[in-house]
Amino acid sequence: MDLIRPFLLTFIPLFVAIDAFGILPIFISLTANLPKQERDRAFRQAILAAGLIGVGFMLLGNAIFLYLGITGADFQIAGGAMLFCLSLTDLLFEDRTRRFPSHALGVVPLAMPLIVGPAVLTTSIALLNVHGFWLTLAAFLVNLGIVWLALWGSEWIMATVGGGALNVIAKVVNLLLAAIGVMMVRRGLQAFLGHS
Repeated sequence: MDLIRPFLLTFIPLFVAIDAFGILPIFISLTANLPKQERDRAFRQAILAAGLIGVGFMLLGNAIFLYLGITGADFQIAGGAMLFCLSLTDLLFEDRTRRFPSHALGVVPLAMPLIVGPAVLTTSIALLNVHGFWLTLAAFLVNLGIVWLALWGSEWIMATVGGGALNVIAKVVNLLLAAIGVMMVRRGLQAFLGHS
């Protein structure tokens, strides 16, 4: 029971940052003209690449920051501002889909930046500093599993829920992401002012 609350506090920000429901319409749009075999390959490629990028950044991110002299407060302020800008861009400009070569589709743009983009990397580093590696890793892997299920059942979900409902969910998620960005800036400023 003691681990449930910390896990949820780690899981929810990553869930909001990854935005599986927001990825769904884009995934379907990008893979609509592909044969089933290529669509399945892009899907598997995306999940594997996203996992490697996310875990790799968790392992090396803090070492890179230490080498560059970046503090936790610096990263929280910069990351929070970036999260706010990203979410605001997604709220105001809906057309984020572009055409990419099918052989690269799984890595770019599906794995990076759609599944594991700047928002996820920023959030994961902030969570590592608060909750530690293992809890953040567990929350990330559970979220990746949710993305796997969502993309695997993408056609069924779109047919059942409808594109309009998914777009509404994506907007709400982006609003939450903006609020998390503001919270990160506030905490970063509090940490910075507390040490100055």
